[in-house]
Amino acid sequence: MQALITDQVHQLLIDKLQAAGVKTIYLPNINQKEVEAVIADFDILVINSKINVDADFLAKSKNLKVIGRLGSGLEIIDLDEAHRKGVRVFNSPEGNRDAVAEHAIGMLLALFNKLQDAHRDVIHFDWHREDNRGEELGGKTVGLIGFGNTGQALAKKLSGFDVDVLYYDKYKTSKSPYAQYADLEQIYSEVDILSIHLPLTDETKNFFNRDFINNMQKPFYLINTSRGKVLNQEYLLEGLLGEKVLGACIDVFENEQISSYSVKEKEQIAALQATRKVLFSTHVAGWTHQSKLKLADILAQKILTAFDE
Repeated sequence: MQALITDQVHQLLIDKLQAAGVKTIYLPNINQKEVEAVIADFDILVINSKINVDADFLAKSKNLKVIGRLGSGLEIIDLDEAHRKGVRVFNSPEGNRDAVAEHAIGMLLALFNKLQDAHRDVIHFDWHREDNRGEELGGKTVGLIGFGNTGQALAKKLSGFDVDVLYYDKYKTSKSPYAQYADLEQIYSEVDILSIHLPLTDETKNFFNRDFINNMQKPFYLINTSRGKVLNQEYLLEGLLGEKVLGACIDVFENEQISSYSVKEKEQIAALQATRKVLFSTHVAGWTHQSKLKLADILAQKILTAFDE
């Protein structure tokens, strides 16, 4: 069997596949067209986010048996077509759920304590203690939208912060020692901090729109470490300017090809930043040294178990 790995990955994945007798080709700089030109030779494909596995791609991959996704999002794979062709698909959200949860908390604490502004003041030899007075987490209610791997990891990590944690998930109502299930009406009425943990699907695209923001009964803080297109940035800006949204931590964007930004898109980012209520990061919430190892280990186990079965 042959495997093609198209993105940066920990050496552990390569070693485990090779130890199992899989000839493994590691080409982290390969592009979409180059993959399509050679995919017919491979039984296993390992991707991160740059390769789009649609129906046309799958038609060219006549020997493909397994697709492994480094991370959680499967919106780049035509799952129905893969299933029809008998191609098994695995992701590895267990590998970076802790990284995402820690990043979300880190962003929120930085926003609450105005660390970005305080840092800027010091390097400009300014000193505005009162302007940088912080906000405490204790006593607040955190709402999680989506309660999969990352939502559950965040709930657990929040358990030491003296907060109440509610979660809403259309497809999951299981009990948790760290969070209480709530319907959307309860989320709307009680939440002070809202954190998004949804996959990108037709159902969740623009889930957080003007109506959702207006339904929130209290001014609230927003965290998005899931997918950019789940949150409409235009409505986020409206919420910030209208003081319905008190602040936002944004790790993901509607368009993550920054070099291709239109004038309008650049103006929108500038307007969000100008509110001084937004903290950005470059879709790196799940991107730690530890998660790189865990993602490789978990995905190797899933792929090899599939062939054992």
